[in-house]
This record gives sequence, C-alpha cells and structure tokens, in this order.
Amino acid sequence: MPVSIVLPCYNPPQGWAENIVHQYGLLSALLAQAPELIVVQDGQSKGVSDIDIELLQTGIPSLQLIVSPINKGKGHALREGIAQANGDIIIYTDIDFPYTNESLYKIYSALQNNICDIAVGVKDAAYYEKVPRLRRIISKFLQFFIRLFLSIPITDTQCGLKGFKADIKSVFLATTINRYLFDLEFIRNASKSGKYRISAIPVSLNPGVHFRPMNYKVLLPEIVNFIKILLR
Repeated sequence: MPVSIVLPCYNPPQGWAENIVHQYGLLSALLAQAPELIVVQDGQSKGVSDIDIELLQTGIPSLQLIVSPINKGKGHALREGIAQANGDIIIYTDIDFPYTNESLYKIYSALQNNICDIAVGVKDAAYYEKVPRLRRIISKFLQFFIRLFLSIPITDTQCGLKGFKADIKSVFLATTINRYLFDLEFIRNASKSGKYRISAIPVSLNPGVHFRPMNYKVLLPEIVNFIKILLR
C-alpha cells in the first residue's frame, strides 16, 4: 500500500537533512517502496539553510516541502502536511527519526495487514531511562489523568510515532490543538466516534537519542488544552 511519511520541522538538530536522506533510503528498502515524504517547516526555524533544502530535494526527488511562515506548533504543522498526503497509509514521526526503523515498520505492518485503522506507538520501558526526569514525570502524570478522566483504549498518547489509514485523515484534520496535546485530541475523537479500531504498537528509541529539556512555559497552555478535551 502506498505510504506517506510526514515530518514536522522546527529548529532541527545539526545534520538533520543528511539524516533524513539516509533514513529515507533505509525505509524505502524496508517498506519495499519509495514512500511519499512530506516535510513541514513550521515557521522560521534555526538550522534550516538553503543547502539543507537542496540536499533534501536532490536526495529525495519526490519530496514535498511545505513552508508555514509562522511557527504555530507541531499539531498545526502536521495538519498542514497530512492535508497534502496521498498515501493509503499515513505515518508521522519527528524530524530526527528518534524511533527505530523496525518500530516504524511495525506501525506500517499493523495498518497494511488490516489489524487496525489507527496504529499508536507506545513507549517501551527503556524509553523512560533515556528521557529527562521532568519529561518522565509529566508523561506519567498525563497518563494517570487520561486513565482517570477519559475513556479511551490507550493512555500513552504522546509518543511521536503514529499511523493511520487514509480514510481517517478527516478525523486528524478536525483536531484544533496546535501544540503537544493534538495527539490526545486525535485519539479521543477517533475513540469517541466508535467507528475505528485503535491498536497500541510498542516502539523503541534509537540509541543515543537526546531530548530537549521541557520548557515549563508550555505546561499551562497544555493544561488548558487538556481541560478543553475533557469538556468536549
């Protein structure tokens, strides 16, 4: 089945363009096809140069590059990219491909084999050994509140690797949260409809992945977003 991979891009790490071209080659071999790749530049990002863009366009001729002039957040960037996706299966992850290619293949396989309509990556135990303490605490608290207040089949909603069939696109595009809790909003809306099969797919981080420190300034808006989701 044709696949679209969507990557939001904001202040990417050094060497990000070379890494994408490298990963694209590996994934093309693993999936036995050349997937559609969509990169969404979310505002004026540090570390994005004309040389990087030229490298991507040369290494991936079918690349779709979408430039959003104002930084609005990961959720908004992904909606911009997914709206343009043409694949029967749509997968999104982070710009640095932090999860193993085998993990991405597991997401693809679950959808290709019709095991589910939405494949949600969930973090394994080793993940929490690699993340900063504050991020780990926030993740655990969020899962606790999801279990407590929301009736959805998956509580680990914030893993940065997910996929769904093309006919679910409208559900994703109907999300309104621009930043981190768009994932939770998407899964809650899909679950609440009762129409779709949602599966948790255990995924693993690549060795040497480094996470940015969590900015406390993002917490208050996300608390407000959680309340909005709860009240809908």
